[in-house]
Amino acid sequence: MRRREVLQLAAALAGLPALSGCERVLRLGLPLRLNRPGMAAGHRLRGGMTPPPPRETRRCRVAIVGSGVAGLFAAWRLRKEGFDDVVVLDGPEPDGNAAAGAFGGYRYPTGAHYLPLPSMESRHVRELLAEMGVIEADPFGARPRFDENVTVHAPDERLWVNGQWQEGLLPRLGMDADELAQQRRFLAQTAAWREQRGRDGRRVFCVPLALSSQDPAWTALDRLSFADWLRANGYTAPGLLWYLDYCCRDDYGSALAATSAWAGLHYFCSRGGQAANAEEGAVLTWPDGLNPLIRHLRARIGPERQWPGVAWRVASAGAGMAVDYLDAAGASRRLLAERVILATPLHVSLHLSGQLPELGFERRHLPPRAPWLIGNFLIDRFPAEPAAAPLAWDNVVYGSRGLGYVVSTHQLIRAAKPERSVFTSYHAFADLAPADARKMLEAASAEDLFATAAADLLSVYGWRFRQSLLQVELTARGHAMASPAPGFLSNPGLQALRAADGPLLFAHSDLSGLSLFEEAAWWGEQAALKVLGA
Repeated sequence: MRRREVLQLAAALAGLPALSGCERVLRLGLPLRLNRPGMAAGHRLRGGMTPPPPRETRRCRVAIVGSGVAGLFAAWRLRKEGFDDVVVLDGPEPDGNAAAGAFGGYRYPTGAHYLPLPSMESRHVRELLAEMGVIEADPFGARPRFDENVTVHAPDERLWVNGQWQEGLLPRLGMDADELAQQRRFLAQTAAWREQRGRDGRRVFCVPLALSSQDPAWTALDRLSFADWLRANGYTAPGLLWYLDYCCRDDYGSALAATSAWAGLHYFCSRGGQAANAEEGAVLTWPDGLNPLIRHLRARIGPERQWPGVAWRVASAGAGMAVDYLDAAGASRRLLAERVILATPLHVSLHLSGQLPELGFERRHLPPRAPWLIGNFLIDRFPAEPAAAPLAWDNVVYGSRGLGYVVSTHQLIRAAKPERSVFTSYHAFADLAPADARKMLEAASAEDLFATAAADLLSVYGWRFRQSLLQVELTARGHAMASPAPGFLSNPGLQALRAADGPLLFAHSDLSGLSLFEEAAWWGEQAALKVLGA
């Protein structure tokens, strides 16, 4: 491989677009940047890349491949327990699904944008939030006190229905008596199940998932789709079904018919977190989504232990492991470690290491992965809103296949509206097979993706929103998250990787089949505890 080819490959692996990445939406005259993080690197890895032999070998006790939530949480736990000899290889998607960007001083998420109040079982997350000062008192009690600067302010949610806004996302405007009765019945049923325990004494639906009950009477729900379960239980109201489908698309990237009934109910029954100074169901949010948690983890780990570099092979080397990677300059290097924590999505891990089949995980065990599109829109003035329905943090359009938009400066609006803001839209392509959606995302022009990302905003504000636009950034994630299809709870390949405890360890939310911060952090914690012998 010639030097020029190596440098081009390194640029692709570092997540740089093949072209400039900057295009203009011609009919609007707007500067627009389109990012496809990790796509070029993933395609080269899938194609069987073979860079030159490593020019340098370095050693550490533990190498962590991947710098998303799971990898950084593992490193944070190791450092917190006094384990210093650890290296994190950033990979082509630093920060993973908790990444962020900025238009000057206006930050925004390019991935996950909120964290529910952590459950009693999510002690690992509570510990992190207490260290950050987000939990101000009683971090492990039933009702901790949270920093009100990051506890989402009212109005937090609203829904655009028939040309007007209503509070909350469950549609009520214009709904008949049968619709409203079914809504009440579903909410009552799921509320009753939040503290339901199986015969093993565990909560049936829990975050992290690994602590949920294994009672077969309840895990049998995983053999059904959520759509089938709803139908069998007499839930037919259009508004309710749209809302439940929206929730599945929002958390899982999948529609009702492609979501496990257990997972669909888990969405409503597992969130048990409460606060001394916030209402039930409150969430934590920052202008740039979950990226402040990532920045805190990175600061605690230390920059000297975080290396820019993209692994392309992980293999046994004597009693330990070798990680071959390209550094930021395109040079081929090797890292020898006693143990390696693969904190990458499992479809990537399969390409990095040939050991997964030996451990019991094969390609057929891969969970479906949902593609996503995130749009960030810098505006120089807020659109006019009705006095009776002010702008909320989360704004959703009834009947849309998009997921609405959140407002980065929402926490500041209660004091005074800033001059500018960033609106962030989300779209999960749940109506397409994941492979078809990925092909579409790869081939689509910036103009086409802009139309998809801006659809909900334009349906509400029309030309007024176009007039306020200054700049746009689109982020297309072809493998954004694992989707919990029926049968995911009993996936033997995932069970095998969860139990792995040799030189090669695994840490990623894929191990749960749910792409949640708490799940990713849990598996990072478990991998670190195996290293520590705890």
